[in-house]
Amino acid sequence: MEPANITREEMWAKQHITASDVDYNTWERDRSMLHQISKLSYNCTFVVDVYKCRYAFASSNFVDLLGYDSHKIATLEKQGDYLESRIHPDDLSQLKQLQVDLGKFIFSLPVGQRNDYCNIYSFRVRNARQQYIRVISKQQVLEQTHNGKAWLILGNMDIAPNQKESNQIDCTVLNLKNGEISSPTLLSMPQIALTQREREILQFIQKGLLSKEIADRLCISIHTVNIHRQNLLHKLGAQNSIEAINLGLKLGLLN
Repeated sequence: MEPANITREEMWAKQHITASDVDYNTWERDRSMLHQISKLSYNCTFVVDVYKCRYAFASSNFVDLLGYDSHKIATLEKQGDYLESRIHPDDLSQLKQLQVDLGKFIFSLPVGQRNDYCNIYSFRVRNARQQYIRVISKQQVLEQTHNGKAWLILGNMDIAPNQKESNQIDCTVLNLKNGEISSPTLLSMPQIALTQREREILQFIQKGLLSKEIADRLCISIHTVNIHRQNLLHKLGAQNSIEAINLGLKLGLLN
């Protein structure tokens, strides 16, 4: 059983990336490209090397836009968690837990789909005036290993247009292949496989129909309806119809 308090770094280590899986010539080309892009854009760019479990790059825009220490940005590989030291402490703990939760979701997918997502966070960082301001940070896979594992993670950070007062991190997950947007709550929930008949009965339960009325609608016996009801309650882990409806809504099984 996976420990409940697994860290983000332990989650990365689950990929078992080896030195033969990565090509740092590729990263040098990427680094050069990112330096050029940073001259044309005002957003703050950073890269995390999952194999080495450390930051590999941060653009000079962190200095201009957010007032970060220029020497520490230029030597970020040696600075440990400097970028994270500027995040509000309450937000940092939430951020790390969200990254673990999303990592568990990613590792539940087939290998070919694991690098198709962009995680979009909104949290608070400390600026040059020692004030906490809200930023938006988008993170996605920049480079994969030869065998498709997430190796380099690209992040882009901007000052959020909405500087709302909140002690909660906002998080959205975007599927880059089909444009679907999800919440981490839904992604971290177990996938429930109901049969088409069980889905139909759950929808009728949501509408308030009794077993006899459902049986008449579907032209099946009340006994069969009750068996389906028991099965879907068991699959959902629900004690009654109200719990089943609430879980169905959360899991996207009901509108």
